[in-house]
Amino acid sequence: MRKFWCLFFMFWPMLAIAVCVVAPTNGWWFPSVAPWELGQQIDDLFNLLLIITTVVFIGTQVALGYVLWKGTTVKTGGAWFSHGSHNLEVIWTILPAIILLFISLYQMDVLARIRVMSQFPEQARDAPVAEVSARQFEWRIRYPAPGKKLMPQPQPTDLYTVNDLHVPVGKPVMIRLRSEDVQHSFGLPELRLMQDAVPGLVIPVWFQSNTTGKYDIVCKELCGWGHYKMQGELTVELQEEYDAYLQALQAKMNDDGFSAEANNAVAQSNED
Repeated sequence: MRKFWCLFFMFWPMLAIAVCVVAPTNGWWFPSVAPWELGQQIDDLFNLLLIITTVVFIGTQVALGYVLWKGTTVKTGGAWFSHGSHNLEVIWTILPAIILLFISLYQMDVLARIRVMSQFPEQARDAPVAEVSARQFEWRIRYPAPGKKLMPQPQPTDLYTVNDLHVPVGKPVMIRLRSEDVQHSFGLPELRLMQDAVPGLVIPVWFQSNTTGKYDIVCKELCGWGHYKMQGELTVELQEEYDAYLQALQAKMNDDGFSAEANNAVAQSNED
């Protein structure tokens, strides 16, 4: 019976490893290839961490399996205690510290490019495309009017939408992220992008997509009862389509609800 329990507990780690091995070929992995260079570098960092943790996981599980199996065959003798072994204490303190230091140094370049504003592309830094305000439970988006720059404070000519962010393809773009109530987290899973929206702060976020398409905007911070429905959509489109979208949005916001014919009829009746 002891061998049964030993095999039972070793079965689940082996199953977990087998599932991880077949996951990429069965579509159980990342949603798609990241459509920009920095997203692919983030994937590389993830894969590096996955390799390190997999090696540690397999090593500890093999050691555990060995101890369990040996315990089922040894009939006499007590357990061996390692408490007080300075050599072992030094090994399992220094080794993880070296691994953590290596990971910290290895990811600094990618972290700086995505978090430090002076490292942002100049084109994105100088002309933010929109301000995204998170609130329970939606994303409010403020664009500058066509031909104008986004100002820190709302302007009378600004354009507004909810849960619908448009950006041009193939260009680095920056948004200003803020929260109007509690803490949220702006997430673009397909672009491997996530940034907390913190009340009282305006946080610059830049990204780029080299392919057109529609991507989910999700909140990755539990922000209240309606957190699950706090979803938006990012539309990446050609520059001319993006310009046309802003023009159409501007016309829609300036529409007073009356057609030109109706306005002419009202003017004519006033003259009569």
